Amino acid sequence: MIDQLKSRLNLKAVLRNLEVLPALDPVSAELISDWNISLRFSVWRDTQVVLDFHDGRCVFHSDSKESTSVNLFFSSPAHLNNMFENQASPLPLKGFTKLGFLKKEFSQLIGRLEYFLKPAAETVQDEAFKKVNLALSLNTAVFAIPELMKLDPVSRRIAPQFSAGSLQFSVDPDGPHAHIIFDGQSRAVAFPGPAVNPTAMTVFKNSEVAQALVAGTLDSFAAVATADIQLRGMIPLIDHSNVILDRLPLYLQ
Repeated sequence: MIDQLKSRLNLKAVLRNLEVLPALDPVSAELISDWNISLRFSVWRDTQVVLDFHDGRCVFHSDSKESTSVNLFFSSPAHLNNMFENQASPLPLKGFTKLGFLKKEFSQLIGRLEYFLKPAAETVQDEAFKKVNLALSLNTAVFAIPELMKLDPVSRRIAPQFSAGSLQFSVDPDGPHAHIIFDGQSRAVAFPGPAVNPTAMTVFKNSEVAQALVAGTLDSFAAVATADIQLRGMIPLIDHSNVILDRLPLYLQ
């Protein structure tokens, strides 16, 4: 189950960031500007996602069965996880003529994602870098919540306690934002950007506070006491989500 959950997080929380990366990073936007291709990542007897590139955009589809230009198959969740650790390659079932694209152009895009999410020690982390890193890190965390609710044992016990509603995470004054909608029946769907009339909100005073939390150097309880983090609305949605988010480092580093 650990491999299964980790593979879903890699696809639906990490890889999904390719949908928002071009809007944040001009290099990525230039890379995909003329792409017209769709890629399927499918794990045997488990899950699949599609990345659809067109008109300078990337659209992410979860568990889609639509026809794609390329189909990359993984024999098990562990196989996919090994690819994310550069220890394995997918099995192409369709799109053999696109192998050059996958090795060059698409690999360059993945490299940009890794550059921001897993920066090397020598990476210059200026304000522009920090802005993109924070947005992707926030998205990854929020995107992970629905998958943890399905498969993580602690999160599965908490899932029935969620009332129907929406929870938004925001960094003042100008974002980034991400939100998640709970259906009240142990399921949830996550989205980048702000929610419409959220039921609850976790608001970080500024990007420095949010970055410190992401880096694990912030005492969140003290930050709430000093109003560096503000909790608004239906607090149980926030409390339950925080417990689930505490589980994420067990599967993604």
